[in-house]
Amino acid sequence: MDRRPAEMRMRRSGRDPRAFPARLAEWLATVLPPGSANPAVVVHDGADANGLSSETLFLDVTWTENGRHRTGRFVARVAPAPEDVPVFPEYALQDQYDAIRLVGELTDVPVPPVRWMEPTGEVIGSPFFLMDRVEGVVPPDVLPYNFGGNWLFDASPEEQRRLQDLTVETIAKLHAIHDASSTFGFLTPREGTEGDSLLARNLARTRAWYDFATTDLGRSPLVERGLAWLTANVPETRETVLSWGDSRIGNILYRDFAPVAVLDWEMAAIGPRELDVSWMIFAHQVFESITTVMAMPGMPHFLREEDAKATYEKLTGVALGDLRWYHVYNGVRWCIVFMRTGARQIHFGEIERPGDIETLMHSRPLLARLLDEVGA
Repeated sequence: MDRRPAEMRMRRSGRDPRAFPARLAEWLATVLPPGSANPAVVVHDGADANGLSSETLFLDVTWTENGRHRTGRFVARVAPAPEDVPVFPEYALQDQYDAIRLVGELTDVPVPPVRWMEPTGEVIGSPFFLMDRVEGVVPPDVLPYNFGGNWLFDASPEEQRRLQDLTVETIAKLHAIHDASSTFGFLTPREGTEGDSLLARNLARTRAWYDFATTDLGRSPLVERGLAWLTANVPETRETVLSWGDSRIGNILYRDFAPVAVLDWEMAAIGPRELDVSWMIFAHQVFESITTVMAMPGMPHFLREEDAKATYEKLTGVALGDLRWYHVYNGVRWCIVFMRTGARQIHFGEIERPGDIETLMHSRPLLARLLDEVGA
């Protein structure tokens, strides 16, 4: 039984998945290997303790293949319907599919094998793709893992450090992919004028995302303060890697505190390696800032910046410099995420529309402090 308060079980879709099995079975009959027949689908509830953007459905599929009974356990990643207040302006599912596929082919980074892509939206109302279901546990977002009462919080310091170091190693392996800007060229941000740096183009995409978020809630002085400082202080960087984008522990399945599946590739891009390292650290700092406000112990010893950077340098030979610009950048992006998830909760009647939209931003105190520190 899910004992979390109702306000902590965030709804992502207005669609009824009970209508999906027959449609999915009919579609699977067209994509399963030759000699396959009679697919049947059982749809289970998606995960609601992690992941705030795409819909996730768990599928059990049975079929016959050349006269033999077959079974498969899959996960469907589904682009949200426009009326369900999506987090992002667009969901390039084909790009996500291709990124996961290429990472699986080029590295030993654990990603779920991707199976089939349905790009039209004609089967269940939105595009989706299927990937194999991987068994593992994930540090929860809702309620956050550092609130206590879960497997990671209750683990020993050595087990927590093992998870931390192996997560940094996973990011380092992604960054080691040769010539990522060519191999993953489809992820290159298109915003920005000719001649802009790649980092400036990533920032332009974030600014466009913020403009999209304001259509439901209005504008945020804090986010605009952050965007102004970021624009005026874009660091020079020439090295580019595959940036996973949403590189936090809540997007990884673990077994024995080791990653077994790297998930959620909506924010993947080409950019400097600091983007991923900062996002991993900052995501934990967001949760830590919440526990501080609530006078909870949290996990202050976990994912400390100095430790993560030292491990990354040991693994890659690359010493990362000052991450403050990237922390502010990721602080802005976290605020935009909370704007969109807050707007969606309002849409589904889970919360009342606040008088101050910035109260939706759980990262607000952290970003405000960072901006004060950099003199913005």
